[in-house]
Amino acid sequence: MSTWIALFVLAFGAILLLSDSTKDVANLDAEVFGYVVMSLALLIFLGGGMFARYGGKAGAMVRDLVTWAALGLALVTVYSYRQDLLPMADRVMGELMPGRGVVVEETESGRPEVKLRKRLGGHFTAMVDVEGTPTSMIVDTGATTVVLRAEDAESIGIATEELRYNIPVLTANGKTLAARVRLGEVSIGPLKLENVDALVTREGRLSESLLGMSFLSRLRSYEFSGNYLTLRG
Repeated sequence: MSTWIALFVLAFGAILLLSDSTKDVANLDAEVFGYVVMSLALLIFLGGGMFARYGGKAGAMVRDLVTWAALGLALVTVYSYRQDLLPMADRVMGELMPGRGVVVEETESGRPEVKLRKRLGGHFTAMVDVEGTPTSMIVDTGATTVVLRAEDAESIGIATEELRYNIPVLTANGKTLAARVRLGEVSIGPLKLENVDALVTREGRLSESLLGMSFLSRLRSYEFSGNYLTLRG
């Protein structure tokens, strides 16, 4: 029934708008009147559907309406304060996922910082974007360069079978040979460096890629403090 009433309202409004002798309808501009008619027809259609669904249970209908209105208001509130809430969400994710950097904006210099939390094994792990590919790395100040596992290098798009493995390196699994490469872009959050020297080890020789000094030494500074490592760009 509500569908027919809504259609009648739309048809009646269309007739009034199409009348040559009518410029204003009910003291409203024609465009405004059109929006009013459309809104009224939609309200009748939705209202009739809700009454049919709830079978006259006004209490349940009002409860659901209030619930949806509250959810809508909450979404609008979160969106309005998104810039203030993002740092808080970032900190929470940093605690839950130790490898995920917490971005902190310095108040004095205006330059960004990234804080990494120590993971349970005692290492600082960073989720690093290498050539746009997220790659988990252990921060290692004893490594002279960034060192990539063969598997990570392949996921980045490096043809490992074409590399020349002629540089001796010492890993946790013993001595091996690595190949020198240059990475176009390496970044942790807002800290972004280009043309970073790196090594790629043979498959199975490294359990996890290393974020070494070819990246760390080019930062403004880095500082270990308790369970946190702060990188400053």
